[in-house]
Amino acid sequence: MGDAAEEMTRAQLRRGLRVATLLVVLVTVCGQGLSNLLRHLDDYPSPLAQLAAFAVLAAVLAGEAVLLVRRRPWGRLRRAAIAAVLAASVLSYVTLPEGRTSTGTDWLFGAAAWVGLVVLLDRPLRVAVAFLLAHDLTALVHLLTVDPNRGDLARFATGSVTVVGLPLCVAVVAAVLNSLSAASAASQREIERVRVAEAVAAESHRRRRQRLAELSATTIPLLEGLADGSLRPEDPAIQRRCAIEAGRMRRLFAETDTVANPLVHELRHCADVADRKGVVVELDARGQWPTPPVAVRRDLTEPVLSVLATASSRARIAVVGGADLVSVSVVADSGEVDLPDPVTPGVHVETLNNDDTVWMEVRWQPSPQPAS
Repeated sequence: MGDAAEEMTRAQLRRGLRVATLLVVLVTVCGQGLSNLLRHLDDYPSPLAQLAAFAVLAAVLAGEAVLLVRRRPWGRLRRAAIAAVLAASVLSYVTLPEGRTSTGTDWLFGAAAWVGLVVLLDRPLRVAVAFLLAHDLTALVHLLTVDPNRGDLARFATGSVTVVGLPLCVAVVAAVLNSLSAASAASQREIERVRVAEAVAAESHRRRRQRLAELSATTIPLLEGLADGSLRPEDPAIQRRCAIEAGRMRRLFAETDTVANPLVHELRHCADVADRKGVVVELDARGQWPTPPVAVRRDLTEPVLSVLATASSRARIAVVGGADLVSVSVVADSGEVDLPDPVTPGVHVETLNNDDTVWMEVRWQPSPQPAS
């Protein structure tokens, strides 16, 4: 919350600086600049050109006001606005009387610098400096074309200190605020990255502990019995237990995969254990159904694991479902099989034996969704 409040404060400061700069520019351009323009209008060789230059600056300021109200930056229009300001500067100096640079007649000398700064306030400092130098150079070129004396050059140098210096100070303040905002945003992104990494690590650790707890009830005792010799690998019952536990482990790892149909995905992993011992397994899925929770998927696949663990040569798994029912059935040459009872409500198991063939079906009925 502190970082967000700090960033909001900086955003308010940047906006406040834009508003304050715009007010200063309005006073400079519409106040002093316009009054000088109108007072010396008869002195210009082409008064319409001077009025057109003023109109261009006024249009740029109007655009800044609109963007401020809408809380938006200049974006792609920035270059066009700066080009318009520089074009207005050139137009004004082309029609400025000789020897009047940086005088009261030269109304644009201070006005254009501030207007350009308004457009470049959120840009790097070097961009604002380049614009101010370009604008000042335009005035200098006009001055040098009329064979200036020392007084003209001194007046221009003195005026440039104000025309360039004051906007430059504002540009430095804006650059500092922009730099602080960029550093704050980068720091916030790094903090978020670290937080996400820590959350992922914690979740991964939790899942590992959960998997270990789930395996400790059945898999670990089986491995310990095989290790200390109390269980014999050649015992068919032990082989069946090993096949079931292998299928459970593969199903457990498959539960974390991101797939479109988790139930079918986990059944494929369960069938892979039987396939590795030479059992031909067919898997057929038809229909569309809501994704069952993990606990329900375990109840739907657990009887299949038990049947596949004792299958001799062949097995066929069929998954059929819809919005109100999901059915998983398996037919295999497994003989009689002891199937575990479902843990979750809504899951039912039905078994039919015929000699060495067993047919098993496990059904799940999703809870009806409330009407929206």
